[in-house]
Amino acid sequence: MLLKSSLYYQIMNETIKQELGGLHSAKILLYSVDFSEIERCQAEDDWEKSGNILSAAAEALERAGADFLLIGTNTMHKVVPQIQKRINIPIIHIAEVTAEELKKNHITTVALLGTKYTMTQEFYKEKLENAGITVLIPEAKDIEVVNSIIYDELCLGTVLETSKEAYFRIIDSLKNRGAQGVILGCTEIGLLIQQKDVDLPVFDTTKIHAVKAARLSLEAGLSEDY
Repeated sequence: MLLKSSLYYQIMNETIKQELGGLHSAKILLYSVDFSEIERCQAEDDWEKSGNILSAAAEALERAGADFLLIGTNTMHKVVPQIQKRINIPIIHIAEVTAEELKKNHITTVALLGTKYTMTQEFYKEKLENAGITVLIPEAKDIEVVNSIIYDELCLGTVLETSKEAYFRIIDSLKNRGAQGVILGCTEIGLLIQQKDVDLPVFDTTKIHAVKAARLSLEAGLSEDY
């Protein structure tokens, strides 16, 4: 989880520096929650409790002066409606900005890899489908493979060649079903799969989300006094 936070922090700072030059960096408020508690809520299907945990964090960030909010995980966007009710600042939805990127690249059918919640439930896929994008997910047995690699390996910082090969096989099967690109719909999958590894266009949601946030801050004039 610390790696995920550091990736967001790194990408946003690099984007601001590229845009403004010199010694500029991003102004970021970071609230890191205990992922063990969140994962337990997921496993127990207690989304309301996890939503309350993240809502409290969001309220604290709003009080601290945040202009908008990022949730640095795909799966927990399931509770965005619950969080948004408790804050006045907007939430930049990871699936919506990913859909924008897909449309820029003329992708109409995409493979989605992520946790089993992200792949099988509607909260994420519907954002893509509402943008006119057809979403393909792995077969049932491969959903479990993708999910177990995320939680049992990648979330612990473990990257195995056998797991990479399993993902390659699954991506190939989705390509054969018509996928024109693949969404790395879990912020840890980028540890395992990169563009150089596959011949389909890869859409890393961590990078898309973080870059979008940095550019939005500039476009909105939030960085006028950088």
